[in-house]
Amino acid sequence: MAADGRPTEAYTIRPVQPEDLAELALLCAAHAEFERAAPPLHDLADRLRPALFAPQPRLWCLVVCAADELVGYLSYTLEFSTWQAAEFLHMDCVFLTEAYRGRGLGAELLDHLRGIARQIGVTQIQWQTPSWNNDAIRFYDRSGAHGEPKIRYTLRET
Repeated sequence: MAADGRPTEAYTIRPVQPEDLAELALLCAAHAEFERAAPPLHDLADRLRPALFAPQPRLWCLVVCAADELVGYLSYTLEFSTWQAAEFLHMDCVFLTEAYRGRGLGAELLDHLRGIARQIGVTQIQWQTPSWNNDAIRFYDRSGAHGEPKIRYTLRET
């Protein structure tokens, strides 16, 4: 433990594995709570399995593992921009548990995603963050990203 009470153990960043899904679902629930959103579905782990592990996945995810537990994740999809006529990566979620924030892990996750973008020939990564999340906005600004004012809408079909 560091003097400020933060953990100092080693960590790894790696692709999510099927055996991680229960822990990933718990991180998703913590992330939803942090963002003041509705909690995920009770069967989230089962619903994520085909999206992440099908022969042609629709979703990819990196996890941060420390002391044999998941302490963060970054999920992304491959999308297509009409205006650019090119694919881009959409960073859907990035979250670290509170004890692991402010240690450079977010920057490492973003660097991993940048490396993936370069590897597959994608030149743009897009994402959104709540307008009240000033810590995230400062982090993204420091990373070289620039914010674009938009309002995100959701239309639910019942």
